[in-house]
Amino acid sequence: MQGQIVKIISDLHFVKANDTVYECKCRGKFRNQKIIPLVGDEVLFDEKEKWITEILPRKNELLRPPVANIDQGFIITSVKHPQFSCNLLDKLIVLMERSKVVPILCLTKMDLLSPEEQKEIRTILKYYHHLGYTVLENTEIDAIKAKFKGKTSVFTGQTGAGKSTLLNRLDPNLSLKTGEISLALGRGRHTTRHVELIALFGGKVLDTPGFSALDFSGYSKEEIRDAFIEFKKYPCKYQDCMHLKEDHCAVKEALQEGKILPSRYETYQKLIQEVEVSK
Repeated sequence: MQGQIVKIISDLHFVKANDTVYECKCRGKFRNQKIIPLVGDEVLFDEKEKWITEILPRKNELLRPPVANIDQGFIITSVKHPQFSCNLLDKLIVLMERSKVVPILCLTKMDLLSPEEQKEIRTILKYYHHLGYTVLENTEIDAIKAKFKGKTSVFTGQTGAGKSTLLNRLDPNLSLKTGEISLALGRGRHTTRHVELIALFGGKVLDTPGFSALDFSGYSKEEIRDAFIEFKKYPCKYQDCMHLKEDHCAVKEALQEGKILPSRYETYQKLIQEVEVSK
């Protein structure tokens, strides 16, 4: 029988098929093949013996959070407690662009900002909107719900940004645990202990644990470059231009002309450095 892994706890894999959830275990062959089953995986399983026998090909996967077959990702971004970070936002966008997941930016805690601070944040986010990314605030409940239909979505973002709180607001029946923010650390306590696929508003959504670090060591410099989609608007003299030290670089010229957000280019430089150091 074919089904989809909707939750994993320890060595138990909860597989949903025909509105029934089966608690299954995996054959040892996956370990030998170095295949790690992920939530979102489409699988073949023996419904009587409760064994997963095959993991079907994935269209994509994310390592943090560890999920597969995702259409779009809601990047839940706090503007205060924890503070808004262009660097972190751009890193998450890079992760999604590389995995062919459509990023949707969702701001939380705007009510904690002064009118001047709100204006500053919205000015920054206009740049992302002009790139073609959907930008929403967590108060736009109907607009967020409309994005779910027919899609498998992942919620991710820094710990304490309000992922579970937003999902509870979208559907109070979920009753997902939320945690207080540590003011000393500027981040929340981890409250989502496992990844789970939930049917919601005509689609599926994964609520995932927060994170404290991102690792780009497995990326190539070219993968990092190509994930900054605005660079493609400015063709350089050399096709393999990395937009760093090269002469007559159209991307650097666009940066100097104010067409590229400086914080985006700074994140790009830092990520390239990280990749170079890791090699």
